[in-house]
Amino acid sequence: MIPQIRIEDFNYPLPDGRIAKYPLPERDSSKLLHYKAGAIEDYVFRDLPSLVDANSLMVFNETRVVPARLHFQRETGAHIEIFCLEPVSPPEYNLSFAATSSCLWKCVIGNAKRWKSDILKLYNPDGDPVVDKMNLRSRLVGREGQTGTVEFTWDDGAPFSRVLEICGTIPIPPYLNRESEEIDAERYQTLYARIRGSVAAPTAGLHFTEEVLDALKDKGVEMGKVCLHVGAGTFLPVKSEFVSDHPMHREPFSVSIGLLRELLEGKRSVVAVGTTSVRTLESLYYAGVKCIEEGKPSDIGQWEPYERDYPHSLEESLGALVRYLEENSLDELELGTRIIILPGFRWRVVDSLVTNFHQPESTLLLLVSSFVGGDWRSIYDHALASGYRFLSYGDSSLLRRAGFAR
Repeated sequence: MIPQIRIEDFNYPLPDGRIAKYPLPERDSSKLLHYKAGAIEDYVFRDLPSLVDANSLMVFNETRVVPARLHFQRETGAHIEIFCLEPVSPPEYNLSFAATSSCLWKCVIGNAKRWKSDILKLYNPDGDPVVDKMNLRSRLVGREGQTGTVEFTWDDGAPFSRVLEICGTIPIPPYLNRESEEIDAERYQTLYARIRGSVAAPTAGLHFTEEVLDALKDKGVEMGKVCLHVGAGTFLPVKSEFVSDHPMHREPFSVSIGLLRELLEGKRSVVAVGTTSVRTLESLYYAGVKCIEEGKPSDIGQWEPYERDYPHSLEESLGALVRYLEENSLDELELGTRIIILPGFRWRVVDSLVTNFHQPESTLLLLVSSFVGGDWRSIYDHALASGYRFLSYGDSSLLRRAGFAR
């Protein structure tokens, strides 16, 4: 049954001054709130290895943020901002980034009413010769609400990934209320970011340094990687009175057969770094159910966890995925998920969660509430009273799932 939850029950006062507009000078110097069975303790993020169980599997999202915000100008002088969301043609990220003359993307378009049918040229106020040589143009192919399909064309034969690196800017979250700056190109990216495709960073990972990662490895913590490309939907507030009326956008993810086998063994407690890793890992159960019942995995819908009781164990589900990949000579599971995690969700994979402090009335706050058995308000009250910094560049927390005994 789909939970009937009023979003106003997940509001809290967040003064603008508590939103971290910039990162701290050192990634691992942020505060770290540790929550376990109702008890809260304060640490610094570099203390994380001392708090994580040695017999743990820590899972990171290795997606990489692309400089997906582009500024164009009409001949009339009007500025049009284009925010690339996902490729349309070619539809695969790697092929679209490799295109050398043109590609189509689904985009959010700022000032869209002032863009009719003309071809726009990139705004280059400084006359950068490298930008001029690329001669990047955009043409509006179709429009749907706040988004549109945009065709990009350019001249110098560079792959589109290089075009974005030269011509685009990092799309920092709108709640920072500032333009992206040089520091964001480095700090709004995790150290282990590898696979291009996100338009928002998996921000829980921004705190990790090489020293913290080495300390975790020295302790015996196993490292696992997934990739979920974070979409612009992560910025969308819940505007409906009931969460059941809020649509979740599809986000593509991939998981290696090696990690699936590790999870299937079930010998280690699972620590997810960030809500994107959580959504990937918890989606695996439902992908495996489809394997068992339909013969192959497919995308996970928003409400599938709540629509019925599932008779299959986690081991049966993960085993079905492993067998499917083996039988089809595949190294990775590649799917999409729209899963929403709310109070009432049955947790099957993740035992601990590293995450930042999220916006009021957001789906991510609902996920945290579900994870800690509804005790989110005491955590956030403590963080507010103790000077924690909030949102993407803010401080961090290590949360133990309600009922997790190890």
